Amino acid sequence: MSMNLSKPLSVLIILLSFFSCKSDENLESSLDAKPKLVVKLLVDPDQRRLGNLGTLVDVPEGHAAQSPTFNAISAHYLELAPNANTLLGAGEVLYHAPETAKGGENAIEFSKSEVVYPGEVWLEIPLENIPAGSYEWVRLSLSYQNYDIVFHYNGKPFDGTLASFVGFNQYIESFNLGDESVSVNENKKQGFWGFKSMAGVVTGQVPEGAITVPNPIFNTSPIPAGSCVVTGSFETPLKLTGNETEDIVMNLSLSINKSFEWVDNNNNGLWDVDEDAEERIVDMGVRGLVPSYIF
Repeated sequence: MSMNLSKPLSVLIILLSFFSCKSDENLESSLDAKPKLVVKLLVDPDQRRLGNLGTLVDVPEGHAAQSPTFNAISAHYLELAPNANTLLGAGEVLYHAPETAKGGENAIEFSKSEVVYPGEVWLEIPLENIPAGSYEWVRLSLSYQNYDIVFHYNGKPFDGTLASFVGFNQYIESFNLGDESVSVNENKKQGFWGFKSMAGVVTGQVPEGAITVPNPIFNTSPIPAGSCVVTGSFETPLKLTGNETEDIVMNLSLSINKSFEWVDNNNNGLWDVDEDAEERIVDMGVRGLVPSYIF
């Protein structure tokens, strides 16, 4: 007597396939469940306005400034430092964006940057990859900002969009300003910018060394000239035991309090872009970093 085994066999194959898929899903779910440090970049126009030494500063005489409206932001370096004596690079480096020598000198590769809207998740780092310890300070190297600003032409206000490259050096193939793509295909030093208005796109460069980079611990832990490593301290040190079971959200709040600054030749407090105004951009640096965390 013959038996038809095809049906039971097909059922067995389906069942094995089902449990295999379930196992894969459970494994992926288990990996996803591992606690992470979730990093967000925030901007705050009401945060304290600091200078390079981490002290309160006003807009210099003869200059004017405004707090921009952000569209996007990126950074290329993130480090946790145990204390104020920890030199740059000697703490726990959590992130270092891709760099390249395509343009000659070593530079940030802009096309591979993690660009986000402020408040979105920028990075997720498994907590198991961060050594247990107590961390008082955060170092964050900004690289790119995209924001809207108000300018005046013939005495009338208009909105424009600025792409601001504040990293130490960046290889830029192209970047977008609204619906327009701007080709560069070369390295650009800190302070390169592109600006789009109703008249089109123009590009320029702020003076060398003019970008503000607040570092309250400059005496014990200096940063290289031309970098954009902003330094800030937690109100209470971040203590990691190595036994965390839940995500930790780390918010890195950047002061944009009058962070876009220009020479105000006519002392009217407005950015006038008429040809005879010559009100050049002089600073696009952020004005402080306040890190915090939520368990």
